[in-house]
Amino acid sequence: MRYAPHFGLTLMLAPMLAYTQAEQQPYQGLGAGSVSPELVAKYAPPALDPQVSRRIQSMLDVSAPGQGIVAPDGSRLYFSWRVTGTQQIFRIDAPLGFPRQLTGGEDRTSVEAVTPDGKWLVVSRDQGGQENPGLYLQSTEGGSLKTVQKIPNVRTLFDFVSDDSRQLYFHSNELASDSYAIYRYELATGAKTLVFSEKGLWRVADHTGAGAQLRLLLAKATGPFAAEYVEFEPATGHSTPLLGAGEQTEYDAAYAAHPGELIVLTNKFSDFRRLYRWQIGSDTKPESFHEVLAPRSMDVAGFSIDRARWHIYASLNDGGYTRLAVLDAQTFAPLDLPLPRQAEQVRAGGSSRDGRFVTIAIETAQSPPVSYVWDWREGKLTQWVLAAAPEFDLSTFVAPKLMSYPAADGTPIPMFVRFPAGCAPDENAAQDPCPVVVQFHGGPESQARPGFSPRAQLFVEAGFVFAEPNVRGSDGYGKAWLDADTGPKRLDVIGDIDDAGKWIRAHWGRNGKAPRVGVMGGSYGGYSTLVAMTMFAGTYDAGAENVGISNLETFLRNTAAYRRSLRTGKYGDPDKDAEALRKLSPINYLDRVQGPLLLIQGLNDPRVPAGEAIQIHDALAARGISAPLILFPDEGHGSAKRGNIALTLGYMIHFFEDNLKTPAGH
Repeated sequence: MRYAPHFGLTLMLAPMLAYTQAEQQPYQGLGAGSVSPELVAKYAPPALDPQVSRRIQSMLDVSAPGQGIVAPDGSRLYFSWRVTGTQQIFRIDAPLGFPRQLTGGEDRTSVEAVTPDGKWLVVSRDQGGQENPGLYLQSTEGGSLKTVQKIPNVRTLFDFVSDDSRQLYFHSNELASDSYAIYRYELATGAKTLVFSEKGLWRVADHTGAGAQLRLLLAKATGPFAAEYVEFEPATGHSTPLLGAGEQTEYDAAYAAHPGELIVLTNKFSDFRRLYRWQIGSDTKPESFHEVLAPRSMDVAGFSIDRARWHIYASLNDGGYTRLAVLDAQTFAPLDLPLPRQAEQVRAGGSSRDGRFVTIAIETAQSPPVSYVWDWREGKLTQWVLAAAPEFDLSTFVAPKLMSYPAADGTPIPMFVRFPAGCAPDENAAQDPCPVVVQFHGGPESQARPGFSPRAQLFVEAGFVFAEPNVRGSDGYGKAWLDADTGPKRLDVIGDIDDAGKWIRAHWGRNGKAPRVGVMGGSYGGYSTLVAMTMFAGTYDAGAENVGISNLETFLRNTAAYRRSLRTGKYGDPDKDAEALRKLSPINYLDRVQGPLLLIQGLNDPRVPAGEAIQIHDALAARGISAPLILFPDEGHGSAKRGNIALTLGYMIHFFEDNLKTPAGH
């Protein structure tokens, strides 16, 4: 099957990081206006072989609706689903009923909330992957969308609806591209009022009271997880600092059931995130925070509390497996839910306003996430949706195994691996080894997790061992692990990428031969792929990246303004850390490249500008190295439209079939 494209390291090992700084005019800007129409046409996505496309399209039909939001009275479930090819909103009027589609078109659309009176849905819609969504209202019976706010090149993001269903609060960067202000919208009149406009990336984390007694718990992002919290009184304009001022500390907070108290999630006092209660006005010394949930050797990854302040739902990250813990919000006593114990991922979703209903998503390696609704009054768990798996036996989907490999300094690096039948290293010893594809996750503050993955299954069915490492810098393994790659410290752990490929070659061989190994990833995983193929050239035989960073300096200069300060805190300061950024930029190691590289990029990407892919493609071409480039003019940070998802997967699978299954030198 063919398609026709256009085509551990430490600071002590500094000599190995010698680089040649790229000598080319840096690009400027992002989005469609930063790339000429001629280049867009030149690198337009080519067609796939029909047989390849057919199989991938069939796999994309294997899906389930999103977790969803239950109606205030528990009679309906509203959810997003990409069954039409692009994520849209659906409604079900009874458990396992027929879904009614409420929105349509080519733009990704999601449901944010249902008004307390049950009359309106709050809808977010993004156009072309630009990540500048608009906010809308739609009747819960369906019909046209009523615009709350949609401004070109402006992000409008939902916060909450008042308990009387009269007012909607949202935050937006229309006043300054690098700040979010808070607004109030009147549902009856459409009037918009500016509520809070202090500089910073603000959002409403929670609220309490109403009318003149309304208080907003405002959070200002100061890093990927770090935040400052203040309490703001709209009636008086008075704000009171609470948490995080002058710190770079992780905080996630909400009002507790007890007046004058917050529930706070932080890793300030432990290597792992813990859940605490904290009295407003107290100091931020350790003794002022009282633990309410502290599982041993795992993160409390997140939490929510229902509007009625009856239940706290906490997500526990158990080495990549998601567990659900529920606490009584009044007493903090643990509550038990009769949920399946064998599931890889169990998550709580939205609660009804009275706290009676909550959605629960349950996912296994052989089943997409399926939504249930738990009724606290009846003590009953009801399945509301069915997964779609036409022409597939889901029992054949390969479950990942949790393994590890040692970094150069001996640190065990966790890795989830899916082996096709007969491809494990201890099977069929007389046969040649199966090829391996190593996928690095994005973020970088993300985590490869076990569970249901049609994407991974496609590679397994194509005969590839599919490995997903969680290198240092990944989330879920404690603060020290997460912060190991912050700023120049990344130089000490970037070798985890190299060590994965080397270990696989050394330990997964058969018949006297080492396996051929490819590397892939999107976003930061795309950056990792470029690092693997440049800085560590020779470890991997081929690389395919999607929306990856090729030069950390040009990336930080050109990424969207609202993201720049947060990314600088993670990758490094362009002035203070300039030398480290150069040493860590793949584009400065092109003289080492030995294997083929596939580059895929969305033109509208506000996170990683298209110039990142174009500049490394051009620099490789100047050296006479072929690196096929594909530009999607109607996508942003990764593909959201079904046809483009199929193309991306098809290009990558075929690329690895050509370069990992064909003997070297042929």
